[in-house]
Amino acid sequence: MQTGLAVEAGETVAGETSGEDSQDRLRHWVRTLGNLLGETIIEQEGQAIFDLEEKIRALAKNWRAGDHRAQHEITRMADYLVEDTPQALAVLKAFTTYFQLVNLAEELQRMLTLRHRARRAFERNIPQAETLANAVLRLRAEGVDAAEMRELLPELTVIPVFTAHPTESKRRTVLFKLKTMSAILTELELNDPLPQEMQEKFRELQENIVVMWQSDEMRDRPPTVMDEVRNGLYFFENTLIDVVPAIYKELRRALEAAYPGEHFELPVVLRYGSWVGGDRDGNPFVTVEITEEALRAHKDLVLELYATRVEALYSHLSSAKTRVSFSDDLLESVARDWELVPENERDVLERFGMEPYRQKLIMMYRRLRATRAENRQNWRTRKPDPRAYASVDEFLGDLRLIQSSLHAHKGERLAHGWLADLVRAVEVFGFHLATLDIRQHSERHRQAMGEILERYHLAQDYADLDEDARVEILRQEIGNRRPLTALLDFAEDTNETVALFRLIRQAQIQMGMSAVQTYIISMTTQVSNILEVLLLAHDSGLFGRLDVTPLFETIEDLRAAPAIMSALFEDPVYREHLDARDNRQQIMIGYSDSNKDGGYLMANWMLYTAQRELARVCDEHGVKLMLFHGRGGSVGRGGGPANRAILAQPPESVRGRIKITEQGEVVSSRYANPAIAARHLEQLMSAVLLTLGTRPHPPQPPAWFDAMEELSSLSFDKYRALIEKPEFLDFFHQATPIDHIGLLNIGSRPAKRKQTTAIGDLRAIPWVFAWTQSRVNLPSWYGVGTALAEWSEAGEDGNATRLGELRTMYADWPFFRAVIDNVQMGLGKGDMQIASLYAELAEADIRQVIFDDLQAEYDRTLQMVLAITGYAELLDNESWLQRSIRLRNPYVDPLNYIQVALLRRLREEPEGPNAKAIQDAILLSVNGVAAGLQSVG
Repeated sequence: MQTGLAVEAGETVAGETSGEDSQDRLRHWVRTLGNLLGETIIEQEGQAIFDLEEKIRALAKNWRAGDHRAQHEITRMADYLVEDTPQALAVLKAFTTYFQLVNLAEELQRMLTLRHRARRAFERNIPQAETLANAVLRLRAEGVDAAEMRELLPELTVIPVFTAHPTESKRRTVLFKLKTMSAILTELELNDPLPQEMQEKFRELQENIVVMWQSDEMRDRPPTVMDEVRNGLYFFENTLIDVVPAIYKELRRALEAAYPGEHFELPVVLRYGSWVGGDRDGNPFVTVEITEEALRAHKDLVLELYATRVEALYSHLSSAKTRVSFSDDLLESVARDWELVPENERDVLERFGMEPYRQKLIMMYRRLRATRAENRQNWRTRKPDPRAYASVDEFLGDLRLIQSSLHAHKGERLAHGWLADLVRAVEVFGFHLATLDIRQHSERHRQAMGEILERYHLAQDYADLDEDARVEILRQEIGNRRPLTALLDFAEDTNETVALFRLIRQAQIQMGMSAVQTYIISMTTQVSNILEVLLLAHDSGLFGRLDVTPLFETIEDLRAAPAIMSALFEDPVYREHLDARDNRQQIMIGYSDSNKDGGYLMANWMLYTAQRELARVCDEHGVKLMLFHGRGGSVGRGGGPANRAILAQPPESVRGRIKITEQGEVVSSRYANPAIAARHLEQLMSAVLLTLGTRPHPPQPPAWFDAMEELSSLSFDKYRALIEKPEFLDFFHQATPIDHIGLLNIGSRPAKRKQTTAIGDLRAIPWVFAWTQSRVNLPSWYGVGTALAEWSEAGEDGNATRLGELRTMYADWPFFRAVIDNVQMGLGKGDMQIASLYAELAEADIRQVIFDDLQAEYDRTLQMVLAITGYAELLDNESWLQRSIRLRNPYVDPLNYIQVALLRRLREEPEGPNAKAIQDAILLSVNGVAAGLQSVG
């Protein structure tokens, strides 16, 4: 049975193209999954609901094709559905589920495309673009020889960091079902199933679609912080534990292919961080107890993963004394471990007396089990188990003993197989799995410091002192050996702050130094913000043991950042701390709040110039800079292709070192599928690797920097003029679903810093989320068109000459090209026709002031982008994305129409008898639009 939800013949959905075969498979799976969903709807809801959904879908297609009468009919049907919320929920569920299935088909197509390209590259002996092999060959072509490469590799540092920022709208339950179906689709594509096997797999797909249909799309309560921790750990367990060692293998292959006959010892160049359970900025639910529980969960999982792999090695390494020899070091370690084995376990071990590797691995397995049991006890009161591993180095030492023995006794292949993968995993993940970063707002440290200093009569009204006085007090106390906080008898918040630093110290002792390495200070505006944290660290024995990392977020803070860091580096106390950190300084820059503060173009230019200046300041003071990029998934929050973004940064600001956040729905889209995760990591690492190149980059003409200064200023003025209009805040609340987004229960953290309706108190994620839902996409383009047009038209050189200069900048400057291409993406995913429906929800006078401005600026930005790029249509350079948007729109549009009708009704009757059902329908529509646009915030 073929239902209308299947994509019609000749249509395609998104994906990187690699020939007709790939597109044919995509069409096949979209059609197949659509048919299965259609059958499910008929079975579960009846033919009438299916026909209703099909009629709405057909009308939306007709409207997009130019039939203006269809728009009136869609609006009428949306109003009809509001009167029958069960039907509305069913229709919304149909479109939402459809997009989730289409996204699965696209993920499968992308995986098949990657395999196709990899096979072609292998056959032609030419590495793919944006791979490690390609990057290494480019460096060799620049003149980097093997000796220099060995010197450069230790400088390569790539640290993706998972955050729990609430932008993943799908429940874990739904994610798990989608993963199950993804595995089925992959099996059907890569294997050659018999007809009866295929029938069984289709039955499994249908069963999972039925379960999805019967499952709630939304959580009935917010996730706890530990729910978020477990969600993050899922990707380590199911993807990264295997993918990361494979990336290291790929890097080794790339090096050996580029430098035949040379040997390279690979340091740890790729590792992971996490904020989940450590990011307490504005989240009252992240307590010291929760952070400790998160750390334990990290260690517990990684020990479980190691135990599973040690058990597999036990089954695998059956080499016997009758066949090969074994190293004395290994045999002696077996004898030592034997002393730790209880009498009741020795009978089992004696069976393997002729197989020392197995004997050793059994004892290692049981030591891991003992270590796991020990981890579950209270760190402060536990009794050490002599059988447990005291540190990851002990476990790694045991693995290397086996590896060394294999190398020496005809087991080279075995040493380089599963065992080598486990050794690499342990080198990367340690006993901590991912380094847990801590983040707290600077105001929290100031309050704590004020109370502590006042308690000991070191300063009265500390917060009211001038900056020089604060810095002098902090400097003196950091140099003082006397403890400041021996007793936790302060106010609750101060006790919590002090206890957190003690926990960090304990975690480093129990799990290794890598357990916690970074403490991030939100809203850093002064040197004292950083020294306050250093003093708290010093008081807990963490001086020189923790990266004290300022986070510069607003436009003003980005401007001030170089001067703040220069003053900090000239402070002798801070330099002593840096000396203990190998003169390495981590600095975080925020993309989200800077955009909300100054608009897209100003934020991007301030971030670019701040990076250049911070690199210069670090160079002047002999400090190695590690920039930490706080990027979100959407363009308005710094999103876009990560590898292109890295190559668009000032080259001197990267130099092979980068730390970058992976947030919300980005985590599941990049890491749910191992093949896609591997491709993402190759793209990320290859871009960072290229920044190690020794060939000097041609400098951009100074005139381009002058142009960007003027452009960003013009854009800033336009943006601020909009958001400072008295009507703007009312429009935002009336013409977007912002007041409902906080009810989605997609994160443990509150949507607002303070319980007000002011934009300044709203977090960047719901800000972007709301504009995405209404299809305006304001944060990714507003102000750009005015800036480009006014700059082009100004000056004596005339419009044509200045427009030509912008075209040259687009062609030859990676930064400017990335900016314009991201604006293209924001415009392309936006839709002012749909946005006008939301604008109708606003009062007429407010709508006229704000929406007319939005429409005019959208048109102006569109015109200027096309003039600069030379394209006939937006995204002509990304045909797959252009096609995806065009084909998805008729399926997203009904969700928007219904959402607008629901919003209107709820505002008319906020206390009506169906208010709760309408609210639920609005939230389901938000989920559906997010799935359709593949974007949240």
